[in-house]
Amino acid sequence: MNVGKELAALRRMSVDGLRSRYAEVFGETTNGRHKEWLIKRIIYRMQALAEGDLSERARQRAAELANDADLRRKPPKSPTTKPESSSRTKTAKLQTNADTRVPLPGSTITRVYKGETLEVKVAPAGFEYEGELYKSLSAVAKKITGSHCNGYLFFRLKKNGGDR
Repeated sequence: MNVGKELAALRRMSVDGLRSRYAEVFGETTNGRHKEWLIKRIIYRMQALAEGDLSERARQRAAELANDADLRRKPPKSPTTKPESSSRTKTAKLQTNADTRVPLPGSTITRVYKGETLEVKVAPAGFEYEGELYKSLSAVAKKITGSHCNGYLFFRLKKNGGDR
């Protein structure tokens, strides 16, 4: 058996063709439709039929090594109790902006739009424009333009902060 040729032929087949080939090789049908899985199973079975399968001694040894209690379909859940932290380890919450384009709270973003200078104050919980608090710059831009647009692009904020 030339494994390379057989493998190339299997890779060219459709999933339905692989399923029918699987039925020929194994003598039973499969519900599997994953192409790579079907190819691996078929080529393994073809090699086993051509060159001989595992010996009975090897099968018994594999059964001894495989402890069914250790096999899992899903990983174990995370422990619910927290491990005790070392007395040397100290944790603190770091306050940072997730997006570097947004200036620090208290800053003012300005933009000239249609001859008018717009000022938006950056607040800890959003953006303040004309006395109203908005959750995002896009909401402010929508209020100004009347249509949805990207707030960062509207106010010309670069990825690393500041104006373009």
